[in-house]
Amino acid sequence: MDYAKIAAEIIKDVGGKENIISAMHCATRLRLRLKDYGKVDTKKLEDVDQVKGVFLANDQQQVILGSGTVNLVTDEVLKQTGLGNGGAVSEEPAKKEGSWLTRAVKGLSDIFVPIIPAIVAGGLLMGINNVLTAVGLFAPGKSLIDMAPQFAGLATFINMCASAPFTFLPVLLGFSAAKKFGGNPYLGAAMGMVMVHPDLLNAYSIASVSPLPTWNILGLEVQSVGYQGTVLPVLAVAWILSKIEIFLHKHTPSWLDNLSTPMLSLLITSLLTFTIVGPVMRSAGDLLAVGLSWLYGSLGMIGGAIFGLLYAPITMTGMHHSFIAIETQLIAAAETTGGSFIFPIAAMNNVAQGAAVLAVLFLTKNEKMKSLCTASGISALLGITEPAMFGVTLKLRWPFIAAIIGSACGSAWIAGTHTLALALGTAGLPGFISIDPKSWGNYFIGMAISMAASFALTFVFMKRHPEGSEESGKPVFSFKKKKDKKDTETKTETAEPAVPAHIYTESEDHVLCAPVAGKVSDITACSDAVFSSKAMGNGVVIDPANGRFYAPADCEVVMLFPTRHAIGLKTEDGTEILIHIGMDTVSLDGKPFTAHVQNGEKLKAGDLMIEADLDAIRAAGLSVQTPVIITNKVPFECLTSGTIAAGEKMMKTKA
Repeated sequence: MDYAKIAAEIIKDVGGKENIISAMHCATRLRLRLKDYGKVDTKKLEDVDQVKGVFLANDQQQVILGSGTVNLVTDEVLKQTGLGNGGAVSEEPAKKEGSWLTRAVKGLSDIFVPIIPAIVAGGLLMGINNVLTAVGLFAPGKSLIDMAPQFAGLATFINMCASAPFTFLPVLLGFSAAKKFGGNPYLGAAMGMVMVHPDLLNAYSIASVSPLPTWNILGLEVQSVGYQGTVLPVLAVAWILSKIEIFLHKHTPSWLDNLSTPMLSLLITSLLTFTIVGPVMRSAGDLLAVGLSWLYGSLGMIGGAIFGLLYAPITMTGMHHSFIAIETQLIAAAETTGGSFIFPIAAMNNVAQGAAVLAVLFLTKNEKMKSLCTASGISALLGITEPAMFGVTLKLRWPFIAAIIGSACGSAWIAGTHTLALALGTAGLPGFISIDPKSWGNYFIGMAISMAASFALTFVFMKRHPEGSEESGKPVFSFKKKKDKKDTETKTETAEPAVPAHIYTESEDHVLCAPVAGKVSDITACSDAVFSSKAMGNGVVIDPANGRFYAPADCEVVMLFPTRHAIGLKTEDGTEILIHIGMDTVSLDGKPFTAHVQNGEKLKAGDLMIEADLDAIRAAGLSVQTPVIITNKVPFECLTSGTIAAGEKMMKTKA
């Protein structure tokens, strides 16, 4: 496979290397920060070999390539763009996109994603050790090493390898977090080593030692206890270390900087760690883990079902990576918590997505879709769901709904039977080795429930809603939808004068009129996740009553897409507007659209811009929902909702 060629095509289709600010990857996705997202040719990007899906989220152009492939393609992208390891810092300061919670979750994800392989390796090895040492698994009252003592040494060795990533987790986190916070990652690793130094009392031994050992530092009694397996204390300490280091770099003479800054940064941070930050954050982490466990246990099956239903949408945002912090704490304190409830629910979600994709594979007649389903379905069953979600289930919508319901059903069983994980690992079919062996039966029953519900519901939903079963104009499923009188009436366009001059008499400052007649709703009601999540900007969505689209104000055409399915406008007061006619209509290559304007043309409110054949769009199995988005974040207020006529006042901006 020519990874260099794939990378070159991706670079070209996102606007060239001069448009790329940084590039990195997670388990399945190449994540690109761009200067101008308007330069992305989505259709060409989706057609690149090995690309399984494309979407924009969290100020990143994300390209789904799949596990393994993404690493090699990212390396080539970095090489060809000259960005180096992990991307380069742009001359433009990074924008603070989204709420503080969104930024915090993204930051936590950026810290944990690089160390996931080490944690997963330790978790899988811990699962193998559990099989070797579990009493009663193979014989009553005996473990495998009791029955076959020759395996005792192997079990001890595996246990050492398994515990290493968790024992020295502060070292891994210190490196990754310091790098994220702008500090020297090697100083971060050194600080992690301080927190797990052999001279400290091991954190896992606190319950069995009294009184705890202490230092007398200038008359202050300080506990000399380690932080093995902790997360929150290390994140806080890495942030403090990075800020101290940055401060000292700015205020220390250059001839002294290399000598004093590392020493003082490490010493000051260490004192703060053992006197204030560490004890406080250790307690906070324990309370968070215990609190979530209590909440999960108190809601029982209902809590499990809710968590299972939401797990896939959470995965779409990347927020699921933040669960590792809580999960690690739960596993580290398994003697009191019993283990992690998050891992088995993640497994229910993963196999449900896989089952939905297998149902699509069984039904589809589209060869490209068959190929995509084979790879992404197996990947989901083995624990990696992004190719399945973004490549198949979300595109077809109803399989995604079936999958999250299936996940909720399986998760309810998991919660009701109190099935917990004793280690991290691959959350899918192989994940049983991370589960308490006594709960293997319930784990497999939960997976069977998730997969059966997801598989069956995909059949049912797609049979009832074949309008969501086509892609790029090619049928995916073999069954047909029966047309009835109601459908025909719904699809009949409402008559309207060619130009509603009676409404568009004068253009008012900061007022945007409805570009088309129809029903107006908040943008969150849009069926497409990219628009409903406001990743493209805030606005409204219109279910059009006919296919004639007019200028909403005096404006200039800044971008008429070649396929004429979308148009970008800029009003005289600087508001930038995107009108996107239908969902995924770029795949129709402009056939249902007739443009009456061109790029750079000055328009008056009420000028006819585009005519669209809505029946042709529906016949292709696509939605005609039309988002009207303000892309440059100008605040606005809606002046109306519900049914609206073209030219009626719809929004007022506050530019």
